Amino acid sequence: MRRTEAAPDPDAPTRPVSLPTSWDDSAAAALAGLARHQGPVTLVGAAQAWIAPIAAAAATAGFDIPLADRLHRLLLLRRAAPTEAVWRLDAEDDPGFVLNLPAFLDSDAQMDLGDLAEAVETAVIALRFAAPLARDISIRVADLAGLLAALGLDYATEAARDIARCIVAIVRGRADAASGRLARLAGPVRPAPFDWPMPPARAAVAGLPAAAHAARAAATAIEGVLHRTTTSIAQPSLTEALLGCETGGIAPTFSAVGHAGGLTRATQAWLGANGITAEAALATALAGGNPLPLHGSVAHAAMHDAVAPFIHLMPPRPVPLAVRSAAVPRRELPGRRSGYTQKASVGGHKLFLRTGEYDDGSLGEIFVALHKEGAAFRGLMDNFAHAVSLGLQHGVPLERFVEAFTFTRFGPAGPVEGDPAVHAATSLLDYAFRNLAANYLGRRDLPDAEIEEADTVGHGARDQSPLLPLELPAEASPRVRRRGLRVVQR
Repeated sequence: MRRTEAAPDPDAPTRPVSLPTSWDDSAAAALAGLARHQGPVTLVGAAQAWIAPIAAAAATAGFDIPLADRLHRLLLLRRAAPTEAVWRLDAEDDPGFVLNLPAFLDSDAQMDLGDLAEAVETAVIALRFAAPLARDISIRVADLAGLLAALGLDYATEAARDIARCIVAIVRGRADAASGRLARLAGPVRPAPFDWPMPPARAAVAGLPAAAHAARAAATAIEGVLHRTTTSIAQPSLTEALLGCETGGIAPTFSAVGHAGGLTRATQAWLGANGITAEAALATALAGGNPLPLHGSVAHAAMHDAVAPFIHLMPPRPVPLAVRSAAVPRRELPGRRSGYTQKASVGGHKLFLRTGEYDDGSLGEIFVALHKEGAAFRGLMDNFAHAVSLGLQHGVPLERFVEAFTFTRFGPAGPVEGDPAVHAATSLLDYAFRNLAANYLGRRDLPDAEIEEADTVGHGARDQSPLLPLELPAEASPRVRRRGLRVVQR
């Protein structure tokens, strides 16, 4: 055991927490949040607070199973723990139990299927006495991605989905069977709707399909159930952190590095199962690759569809991102290209506009060189011109750039000298695209730029124009009249 200071969130005050040495600080923080009382927390004391009343109620009802021992063992092995409401002794609010799937693997990377089935039955019985009035309980699976990583299976494969189908079939079957046995003891029996499919006949884990079919057979043999729902996939909570789960529910991607800076358990398991050394993984990462599988919403949605028929309550189906249309190939410019260089001055600020053309005379690139602007402004303009050039080379019409960047208004601005095609510009960008519109699109229809001095609200031509779209009599506009008002202090 070790003792540390922990809090469920950074803004909460810390308190002493005692827990097993192998449990990390995330588990300590979770225990600090789960413990019902204030002050120092011990794992045994916090667990005993909810286990003792459950075991006492079960003994009073005539259950002769070692329920307390089972619950303590599940928690100490980090295989299962109840939801926060049970820790707070308010289980009617959210009667649930979380199963940490990787914790049921043995040293030979095989699942302890007998213990998994017993854990489900124990959780259902515990919730029956923690929330005797509840008709909806929630046995949840967590860290499916970590389990698949330890088995060396790619999350996005059909083999991984078959593993998931078998596991959730075991959980559903054993949960319904336990609820059916409780129903016989409680009196009225609810009909047991049986609408979930047969689990797969084959899977990569030895004995898993047989265990899944046995669980289904146990569920079909009951006459009714005490609970309307027994299984769900839910968002991760403090319980998952306490158990050391690295992904919630059936989420696909696990982190490579943990909070302490080392490789996560799932990462180490994946590398070991696939025969990849840490040195080889580092070399792959340094070369720009990724030694770990990365999956997004498409793989997540496929897994969701695989397990949904076996689970009572599921979160919304992940929506795969829309398939992107094929990228337009870049049209390379010739090595020796034509174009022109235009020297001009905008509001007294000199610039050079350089163009590069394809063999057919169409525009393919631009450069804008500034004379006396600062380094930051020059750098921004260089990169902006490069971005526009890439757009042109990937098929973006010049008209789109002209529509977007003419009439942009910022200094320097003013009369244009040295370019007969443009008389004035509201900014350097406005000038550049007016020039390109005139020379490559033949656009002579762009309205002239209206130059206004800075900090002249109410003085500009637009501000002095009538507020209505009518030619009103030539009198001072409302905004001009407002400038004549004064505040007089008496």
